[in-house]
Amino acid sequence: MVEEYSKDELIERLTEELKNNDKSAYEFRDNIKPVYSTGRGLTRKTVEEISEIKKEPDWMRRARLKALEIFLSKPMPTWGPDLSGIDFDNITYYTRPDEIKARSWDEVPDQIKQTFQKLGIPEMEQKYLAGSVAQYDSEGVYSNLRREWEEKGVIFTDLDTAVQKYPDLVKEYYCRAIPPSDNKFAALNGAVWSGGSFLYVPKGVKIDMPLQTYFRLNGEQSGQFEHTIVIADEGAKVHYIEGCTAPKYETNSLHTAIVEIYAHKNSEVKYTSVQNWSDSVYNLPVKRAWVDENAKMEWITGELGSKVTMIYPSSYLRGKNASTSNLQITLATHNTVKDAGGKALHLAPNTTSKIVSKSISLDDGLTVYRGLVRINDGARNSKSFVQCDALLINDESKNYTYPYDEIYDPTAVFSHEATVGRIGTDELTYLRSRGLSEDEASSMIVLGFMDDVMKEIPMEFAVEMNRLVKLEMSKMGAVG
Repeated sequence: MVEEYSKDELIERLTEELKNNDKSAYEFRDNIKPVYSTGRGLTRKTVEEISEIKKEPDWMRRARLKALEIFLSKPMPTWGPDLSGIDFDNITYYTRPDEIKARSWDEVPDQIKQTFQKLGIPEMEQKYLAGSVAQYDSEGVYSNLRREWEEKGVIFTDLDTAVQKYPDLVKEYYCRAIPPSDNKFAALNGAVWSGGSFLYVPKGVKIDMPLQTYFRLNGEQSGQFEHTIVIADEGAKVHYIEGCTAPKYETNSLHTAIVEIYAHKNSEVKYTSVQNWSDSVYNLPVKRAWVDENAKMEWITGELGSKVTMIYPSSYLRGKNASTSNLQITLATHNTVKDAGGKALHLAPNTTSKIVSKSISLDDGLTVYRGLVRINDGARNSKSFVQCDALLINDESKNYTYPYDEIYDPTAVFSHEATVGRIGTDELTYLRSRGLSEDEASSMIVLGFMDDVMKEIPMEFAVEMNRLVKLEMSKMGAVG
């Protein structure tokens, strides 16, 4: 079971972690030469090469080529952050680190295994997880699921393996919630996707421990394009977690993922993601959930690294009494942009949504809240609450808010709150009078600001998220 904790216990634990923080634990580089690469650039040949090396069925090859056509036909989006630094012609779209796909950490090649050991993944699996998948560059290199869940029919593996072993099930859900026509980057993923996770929880199965996938992008001027599908059948319950890191390079890399979640009738799905890409990565994922009758969908995300992030996890509340919550922390440091938020579309009666966004800006970092709530005519007695709070660390930091609220049913209840504030001298003075250093006091204020989100995360992952926040702040000398 996930460990319960009090706020005081969490603060004590986090304070100790902050003292011992070391950013080298995340930004190290590996000297691993891939066994195969398509080289730089994206053409029809690149896409066919990826499909051929994976020995995919013809329907997937055709889907990839159609997605490529859509990608090439769509213009770059210009309504958000500047994306001109993405050089599609000089990105490597597929890199295979090794031929082995292991079910035991002992089987993983030594250099790759050492990378994940530095990140603490095997130890975390043993203590806290029902199963895990590890991806290195373009391929899943490891997957494992505890026997008790295998015996109950749970499927948890990388998507490439699922295409081979469970083709009918994959085909039933692949790109239904997020078709390639949705946007340019969804089309790019559809053309060159590799890796990601496939999780299926059968009817009535309630998994009481999280399952995790960890993504490591190691190559310079490369891309990672995983595609994840999570299916909770009727009455099922699951908590799925993703983490990701990358070393820093002088040239830019691209991460464009797809996450499709299907929460069937009476099911519960929690999705937690903590990303700490280096500030040479453009992070442009698309994440969406279909939420059926009486189902519950929870998004909890920490957007801490990257040069530019654009992410808006969305829930389509398709059945009556469906509900969703979207809790998000974003952190923008020097010369970075976090354009993030959440979307909730109420398509049925008595549906509820809650969106809480906590953004932190320091140096000249820019955070943006961009959200959408739509309550359709006929979605009677639906309710939605939006709260977006921004904390500015210094005079140069910035935050913008762009809420889009479309309420078409007269019985709906909707509210939106927003605040912008700074770390105040009075608060710092008080905490320092209680024996804390300025660094510890500033960290404590940030922790309190994030509390609405932090208290929803299992202990070990809350500690990790706070460590990463401190890491990013310490790079600029803002705290510590």
